[in-house]
Amino acid sequence: MAAAAPPLLPTTVVPAATPSPPTPIPTADDANPAAARAFLSRLLESAKRALSGARPWSELADRSALSRPDTVADATSRLRKNLAYFRVNYAAVVALSLAAALLAHPFSLAALLALLAAWCLLYILRPADAPPLAAFGRTFSDREVLGGLIASSAFVVFLTSVGSLIFSALALGAAVVCAHGAFRVPEDLFLDEPAEQAAGNPLLSFIAGATGGRV
Repeated sequence: MAAAAPPLLPTTVVPAATPSPPTPIPTADDANPAAARAFLSRLLESAKRALSGARPWSELADRSALSRPDTVADATSRLRKNLAYFRVNYAAVVALSLAAALLAHPFSLAALLALLAAWCLLYILRPADAPPLAAFGRTFSDREVLGGLIASSAFVVFLTSVGSLIFSALALGAAVVCAHGAFRVPEDLFLDEPAEQAAGNPLLSFIAGATGGRV
C-alpha cells in the first residue's frame, strides 16, 4: 500500500509594500494664477497711485531756483521743505539709483530675482490649501519655510556683495536728494497740507496696497 502524501500547507504571498511618493516641491504651476494676477494688479495700482502724487519734474530740475544756502540752518530748512514737497520725486530718484546699480551688476540682480521668486512661490502666492513643503527627506511647516526665507534674505543682503551694492546705491540716491534739497530754494513751492496729510505716506501706502495689507 502506497504511503499517503503529506498534506499541503497553505501559503500566502504577502505583496511588497509600495512606498508612498514624496510630496513634490511647489513649483510655479502650484501657485494660484488668480492670486498672482491679483498681486500684480495691486502692485501696479499701488505704484500708479504713489506716482500720481509726484510733482512736475520741471520744478525739480529748475536750475534758476538753485542757490547756495547761507548757513547750515538754512540748508536744513530747505531740505525739510523740499522733502515734504518733492518726496515722491525723491523716492523715484532713489529707486532709479538702485535700479541702475543692479542693472550694472547682473549677478546681484539675479540673486535678488531668485530671492523674490522664492518668496512668491513659497509664501506670498502659495495657496493656503497647498501640501506642506517636502525636501531633503523631511517635511517643513509654514513657520519653518518663513524662517528659512527670512534667514536666506538676511544672508543675501548682509553677508554677500549684494547688500553692499544695495546700501551704496541707496546712499548715493540719498546724497543726491540731500544735495538737491539743500540747494533748491523752496520759496516758490506751496505745499497743500490737508491734501498731503490725507494722502498719508506714499511708501507705506504702496507696500500695504501691493501686499493686500499683509504687512
